Amino acid sequence: MKIYREIIEKLIDWKNSSHRRPLILQGARQIGKTWVMKEFGHTYYRHTAYFNFDSNTELAREFISNKDPQRLLSRLALYTDVPLTPNDTLIIFDEIQESPEALNALKYFCEEARDYHIMAAGSLLGIAIHHHRGFPVGKVDFLRMYPVSFREYLRSVASDIVQYIDDLTEIEDLPEIVTGKLWDYFRAYQICGGMPKAVVASLENQGNILIAREQNEILTSYFLDFSKHANPTEFPKIAAVWQSLPSQLAKENRKFLYRVVKPGARAREYENALSWLREAGLIYQIYCCTKPGLPLSAFDELSAFKLYMLDIGLLREMAKLPAEIFTSPNDVFSEFKGALTENYIAQSIIPQLEALPRYWVSNGTAEIDFIIQDQLSILPIEVKSSINTAGKSLSVYISKYSPKYAIIFSAKPISVSSSANSSTTVINIPLPLADWTAKILSMVTSPTSDHKKYNM
Repeated sequence: MKIYREIIEKLIDWKNSSHRRPLILQGARQIGKTWVMKEFGHTYYRHTAYFNFDSNTELAREFISNKDPQRLLSRLALYTDVPLTPNDTLIIFDEIQESPEALNALKYFCEEARDYHIMAAGSLLGIAIHHHRGFPVGKVDFLRMYPVSFREYLRSVASDIVQYIDDLTEIEDLPEIVTGKLWDYFRAYQICGGMPKAVVASLENQGNILIAREQNEILTSYFLDFSKHANPTEFPKIAAVWQSLPSQLAKENRKFLYRVVKPGARAREYENALSWLREAGLIYQIYCCTKPGLPLSAFDELSAFKLYMLDIGLLREMAKLPAEIFTSPNDVFSEFKGALTENYIAQSIIPQLEALPRYWVSNGTAEIDFIIQDQLSILPIEVKSSINTAGKSLSVYISKYSPKYAIIFSAKPISVSSSANSSTTVINIPLPLADWTAKILSMVTSPTSDHKKYNM
């Protein structure tokens, strides 16, 4: 089954841009980067020339002594059956991290051969870029790719529902038939998550056993990456941090604690391990914000942070939670259900933002799960895994900072209301609509919006 990836729309913009430079597609392993590049080439170009520096080691040698783009193109033509023509051919350099010289050569293609459309990607490319001294800064475009979102999953199985939500122009109750299907598909997505192989297994109704098998193969491949690509002295630390993630998130306040990784562990011992996982795209490091000011990064408390995994499905499988947990109510599951829900919201809103969210605490008495920047406004976000949205933390934050808007993700229907004793507008967004957060915000915050239309 083919899954439509929304990043294709951004690739079209890149193709048509008059300021186009060689593109580096970033993102974790096994999220579908190679498939997207090939699919884009076959759909929007006359020819696609695919070069893999991992499977063909001879390719890297061509870049060691050659820097002139035309000479390189003449040599590359020997490795493909398609013509390397300007504008008509998409040239793909996959696993480019295996050749620092090829990575550096993107600079010369930018300066001397802009008519050639070049796209590059690779496993652990983020780490390679970080350690590559000759990286062509300012000579390439970047685009980050993420696992399959719930909206992309839904588009593959119920495109009519996606279209209905996309066409909304005001906040209103969704029809029961839409709501029912939306939650059914959302529960299925919580099981498989967004890794393409697991998504396909879900969409083709291959069963939870096969979904788990695909997820475990991915987790195993990540673990092998730690041992293959990381410094041998860092490997056990990276593995320890990675394996501690379910336990870290199971805690009530989710704050990362080094002692959960290893008794007596210190921050300086694990800084490189955290950096490795972050640059590999496997985790999101969300810092505590001491004050909701602009820019958010200026108020980071660097010693306090949470770690979220790139994918809710992998987190569920790593925690060894059976898929049936989403269809069989279980009080024992309630605490970790909150962790899974937070992780889902993190991986949903991050692609919609230009910066990572933060979280906020107040003297240990209140905690806001996320705070985000929307234009010149700072918005607090509370995440609830059920219809129970009661809690004092948001009230404490609103009382202290009086934000114009606040968001609650929960199992309740979509609604907009005024917070008690304040001028803050509280927007409740059902969990399955998290991928439409930017759209919903624009509908509420638009100068032409009419609060009379909202479900109060």
